[in-house]
Amino acid sequence: MASSVSGLLLMLCMAAVASAQLSATFYDTSCPNALSTIKSAVTAAVKKENRMGASLLRLHFHDCFVQGCDASVLLDSGGEQGAIPNAGSLRGFDVIANIKAQVEAICKQTVSCADILAVGARHSVVALGGPSWTVPLGRRDSTSGSAALANSDLPASRSFNLSQLIGSFDNKGFTATEMVALSGAHTIGQAQCLNFRDHIYNDTNINTGFASSLKANCPRPTGSGDGNLASLDTSTPYTFDNAYFKNLLSQKGLLHSDQELFNGGSTDNTVRNFASNPSAFSSAFAAAMVKMASLSPLTGSQGQIRLTCSKAN
Repeated sequence: MASSVSGLLLMLCMAAVASAQLSATFYDTSCPNALSTIKSAVTAAVKKENRMGASLLRLHFHDCFVQGCDASVLLDSGGEQGAIPNAGSLRGFDVIANIKAQVEAICKQTVSCADILAVGARHSVVALGGPSWTVPLGRRDSTSGSAALANSDLPASRSFNLSQLIGSFDNKGFTATEMVALSGAHTIGQAQCLNFRDHIYNDTNINTGFASSLKANCPRPTGSGDGNLASLDTSTPYTFDNAYFKNLLSQKGLLHSDQELFNGGSTDNTVRNFASNPSAFSSAFAAAMVKMASLSPLTGSQGQIRLTCSKAN
């Protein structure tokens, strides 16, 4: 028992040290134009295709929830891209590759792909009208990924109930309120029919008119129109605001897991608060993003600075 307790304390201390090594000023001397370069590239990509903002934000989330924020999701051979929650739905790899090339051109092997994902997520949100936050920097990149961890650690949007959602985020150190705030990322972006089919045909906690409007583009038979898309927030799909929560109050959550947040459970009041108070949501989301971006980073001599984000050096 004593050895397990001491082991846990050591792990906690190591995590604290790693987090403490991240700094908002990490590249001020080594690559002073890194952040402005990332910002310009992300802003241009989102201007070219509004949906890209949500795609880059999702890449960061799907990176951090698996092995921590180490850019493992970007590895072609890491296995994570083919995991069930990721297969056929992750986007934005070309944008990240372009940003990495631009950064490499001004600072050779200095800025990690993991940091590019973290900063890119912030600028994606800002480009669509959302809040900004200070991103701690200094992450390094992993040399391998894990399909098994991607399958076990990423929440299943088409099936998880509220208890499972809370548990999934609690495993990463998030409170239920922080989980709801991060779910507010679904105020932008789109989802595939295969991920909301069961909700619109089988669930009863969905607005009937809303469900009907989605069925034409999402036929009932599995395998028919699986990749057809619908906006997660139909009212303002390309604006980062609190409309997602207002939709939940009207039972217009696109995914089963979305509507679970407002379904007579413990998070109902949090949803009501975010729906009525946009500044409360913005503040909670920004704070939760800073926390998420600090999940188990590789720092110091750990990992590497990849020359190309899709493969280890």
